[in-house]
Amino acid sequence: MGIYDFKFNSRKGEELSMSDYKGKVLLIVNTATGCGFTPQYEDLQKIYGDLHDRGLEILDFPCNQFGNQAPGDNEEIHTFCKGRFGISFPQFAKIEVNGEAALPLYKYLTSNTTFEGFGNSKAGLAMSAFLKIKDWNYKKSGDIKWNFTKFLIDREGSIVKRFEPTADMADVRSAIERLL
Repeated sequence: MGIYDFKFNSRKGEELSMSDYKGKVLLIVNTATGCGFTPQYEDLQKIYGDLHDRGLEILDFPCNQFGNQAPGDNEEIHTFCKGRFGISFPQFAKIEVNGEAALPLYKYLTSNTTFEGFGNSKAGLAMSAFLKIKDWNYKKSGDIKWNFTKFLIDREGSIVKRFEPTADMADVRSAIERLL
């Protein structure tokens, strides 16, 4: 099974397919409106505005699995993101990214990538310390660790890179540009 075989729901509940994005460079992101990383929406919108015409799509999947940081319904989340950050990239129905109820697309993404750490930035060290308290073995699984984990997919549908929420957004942009 490849990435284009998966289906998911629009924020209005209509079934959509990843095959609609064949030939595009994709950045797939699980997001939340009340997270310390929520300001990344601004960076994501800037990247999208600059690179969409060259073949980039950012696919936004709100997720409430981490600290109840996306508490609204699909429309409330979308209204917040559009009003606060002016997002114009596609935003879909709220999902789960880990566990039994995880969206199959996310099961595919996490089973085909590994967690590479949060880095040594202040945010990276804080995330490592926080997760170590919750699960001392957190580094060993490919599960999503927090909101704003990003997966970069090339035009052929291959996973190129996984970016943890603490990744420098300039590095994310640079990786996208290399694929365009």
